[in-house]
Amino acid sequence: KSETDSEVLAHLIEKFYKGNLEEAVLMAMRVVEGTFGLAAVSKNEQKICVARRGSPLLVGIGDGEFFVSSDATAILNHTKKVIYLNDNEIASITKEGVVVRDFNWEPLNPEIHEIKWSVEQIEKKGFKHFMLKEIFEQPESLSNCFRGRVKNDNVKSSIQFDVGSIGRIIIIACGTSWHSALIGKHLIEKLAGISVEVDYASEFRYRNPLLTEKDLVIAISQSGETADTLAALREARSKNARTMGIVNVVGSTIAREVDSGIYLHAGPEIGVASTKAFTSQVLALLIFALFLRQKKGMQPDEKLLREIMELPEKIKICLGDSDNIRKIAESLNGIKNFLYLGRGLNFPVALEGALKLKEISYVHAEGYPAAEMKHGPIALIDKEMPVVFLATNGNILEKVLSNMQEVKSRGGRIITVTDSDNETIKRLSDYVIKVPSAIEELSPIVNVIPLQLLAYHMADLRGLDVDKPRNLAKSVTVE
Repeated sequence: KSETDSEVLAHLIEKFYKGNLEEAVLMAMRVVEGTFGLAAVSKNEQKICVARRGSPLLVGIGDGEFFVSSDATAILNHTKKVIYLNDNEIASITKEGVVVRDFNWEPLNPEIHEIKWSVEQIEKKGFKHFMLKEIFEQPESLSNCFRGRVKNDNVKSSIQFDVGSIGRIIIIACGTSWHSALIGKHLIEKLAGISVEVDYASEFRYRNPLLTEKDLVIAISQSGETADTLAALREARSKNARTMGIVNVVGSTIAREVDSGIYLHAGPEIGVASTKAFTSQVLALLIFALFLRQKKGMQPDEKLLREIMELPEKIKICLGDSDNIRKIAESLNGIKNFLYLGRGLNFPVALEGALKLKEISYVHAEGYPAAEMKHGPIALIDKEMPVVFLATNGNILEKVLSNMQEVKSRGGRIITVTDSDNETIKRLSDYVIKVPSAIEELSPIVNVIPLQLLAYHMADLRGLDVDKPRNLAKSVTVE
């Protein structure tokens, strides 16, 4: 009767209903396939019956009242006490309380968790959009990520497994988290000398990955509920690999199912396009790389440790350029295609910058390794295809300058993010966005800030709903 496939489940529960709603839901769950989070009511009973499989679901416990939600932030105004349901669990909510049962109808004694986030954290605090607020929260979110973990000469971690027995690391993720994983690969291999592979979680389990107990599989997800990442994690566990999670939401499914993990402590991220979670993911991966290095008995990188603690101040400097970046966005308003180019650690940053622009401004953008431009994308270069270059100081800056020259000679407009005072950059660039100099390992975190702001201002100038872009969801809970 409706346009949604969810109606099938309601009809199935109705078919099995014989006066007991919980039994009807259980019987329906035993025959349906796929993922769902459901709340069922009957006009004949004073109760709500909720159940899940694959999709997140929690029950909030208030003062004489109860709430059902897929996301803790939705109920923070009412309660901070929640029960997280696991797959194939059913909760029956009446005015007397909550009873949770398993798939075999056995009663359970679920743990009541307390949400640590405050109501103030899910308010805009004078910002026009949550996304802009979250961009400007990054000095604080990064501080929260390294606080208690990084000292002047060492790194602390609660991870308990034997580092010496790790033969290989595989990082699985989707979207923005996949971009942070690419940076993490570079950092772990460079600092800890351990081989790292990066897989799209959605592809990982369909290629029959060869895993052993010496492999460490790291699942990265802001929400901790991303369906593809969770499915890939379970595939890894079924093959006896050790597992670790890097998530932001405490108590999420991935956080509960891994052997060990790292919480980002970035605070709630309401905007669909991830910003502060991305930079915290990169920092968490860097800290983990330093932890592995330390455990292997390698010399600590004290300069890098000091620069981590100076990072929030550098981010503040980047944020201070927001008005200038908005002016650049105004001059580019109406452009339909962008190319983002970077090399080394800046290649994933180019991917992330392009994704942000696509997500919220609906402008087509592609991220590419700068050296690969001549293998195809250079055919697209003209005055209607602006190119964003990430050109920070380093041993490959001269090669990036060569790429910039190729774009300029073909009439392309150039926007350059740089920490350099190089005269060639100034001459070739139509727009220069200056960032503070940072050690190579931290440069992705610094360099992505202007790209986040550029995407935000482009979308805002177009009058779009920045926080809720079309066709996208904050937590992708379907495969």
